Amino acid sequence: MYNIDDLKNLMARLRHPEHGCPWDVKQDYASIVPYTLEEAYEVADAIEQGDFAQLEGELGDLLFQVIYYCQLASEEQRFAWEQVVDGITRKLIRRHPHVFPDGDLYGPLDAPKLSEAAIKSRWEEIKAEERAEKAQQPEQLSLLDDVPQALPALKRAAKLQKRAAQVGFDWPDALPVVDKLREELDEVLEAMADGDAEGIFEEIGDLLFVVVNLARHLKVDAESALRAGNQKFERRFRYIEAVLRSEQRAIADCSLEQLEALWVLAKKEEKQAAAHCGA
Repeated sequence: MYNIDDLKNLMARLRHPEHGCPWDVKQDYASIVPYTLEEAYEVADAIEQGDFAQLEGELGDLLFQVIYYCQLASEEQRFAWEQVVDGITRKLIRRHPHVFPDGDLYGPLDAPKLSEAAIKSRWEEIKAEERAEKAQQPEQLSLLDDVPQALPALKRAAKLQKRAAQVGFDWPDALPVVDKLREELDEVLEAMADGDAEGIFEEIGDLLFVVVNLARHLKVDAESALRAGNQKFERRFRYIEAVLRSEQRAIADCSLEQLEALWVLAKKEEKQAAAHCGA
């Protein structure tokens, strides 16, 4: 069975300037990023579908992305795979003093139990210390500095809000967020009434940001919820297409009322199927 060293050797062979793969040879950090994001989403999709046979392969694809970056960095004498492994291991030992109180990966498993609140508090303290260590000018350090710009917008919004909440910049519970949501929706309607395209753009952004905040207060991951919403829409729309196909009717020839009736039927059948499965 092949191991991680074999995969590293394969990557080096692919990148060989004379005998490697021309496509792989011309890649760089930036050109690989879209593939990395795609592979991460394919991992998430396999998990959401409960397809663990597929998950094995997707994890391999994602691991290959890490190997790719390490090969590029090794060629430029920046760092190697071993340094990446060493760095993440050291960081996780440091961030888990409740598991490794002496900083020893192989120390005895006798650390005292702590509450989840205490663990979370210490985790955030350690991350803050790490951010301060990275900053060249600590006095200008922002809590938001290390929230990646490349994150999906919903995920990044939630991280920005969570980070601000650490210093008390947050609503106490979900109900005030609902009020804010109504306020933002009114502002969208006002911009629509004024025909203000730029204002509509801005207010829609504010509205989405508050929706993410509401999801966060309700302990819902907004990114995952929207993915589930997308899947639900796709499933029901495909149902409409299948019904019309079986009746030899074109979807473009149907009225909105007819399509809405089929949508309601799709929802009804989903509920019946769910009830049957739960029986």
